Amino acid sequence: MPRKTLRKILPDLPSLLAKPSLRWLNRLTGDPNLLHINRQSVSLGVFIGVFCAFLPLPVQTLVAAFTALWWRANLALAVILVWISNPLTIPPIFYLNYRLGAWLLGRQPSQHEVTLSWQWFDSVGSHILLPLALGSLVVALVAATVSYCAVFWLWRWKVVRNWQRRQQQRNY
Repeated sequence: MPRKTLRKILPDLPSLLAKPSLRWLNRLTGDPNLLHINRQSVSLGVFIGVFCAFLPLPVQTLVAAFTALWWRANLALAVILVWISNPLTIPPIFYLNYRLGAWLLGRQPSQHEVTLSWQWFDSVGSHILLPLALGSLVVALVAATVSYCAVFWLWRWKVVRNWQRRQQQRNY
């Protein structure tokens, strides 16, 4: 069952809440979806984590955490999955998002040399930000929706398969 697999991977709740930096989560444990593992909260946590991973924001983890709290999704998975976009994967992800956004807007991709300064950002940044934002939103929405559906239906398939196996064992 997916729950057993996730319990092996994720830390158990008492040890997680015993850490001094996470004691504030003790008041949230009354909500069964935030830290417990069920199909709906896990699927929503995956959706939030994958969606936030593709957004060009410097505080993706905080956005994912607050969104998971607001939507009552699995907090741990939402925060962990944000790290799909890590320092190694951010450049290719954002480049592809930018190219997609430029294509959707009917623009030619900009060939400017990147210089991280306020002058460069002021002159060229506006030409890059709109395609990057649009491409990122499209990719984030598609990837998160596919991930949500995959987790939701794979979880259901696994549960149904286990029910059928138990049914067959009872019949013999």
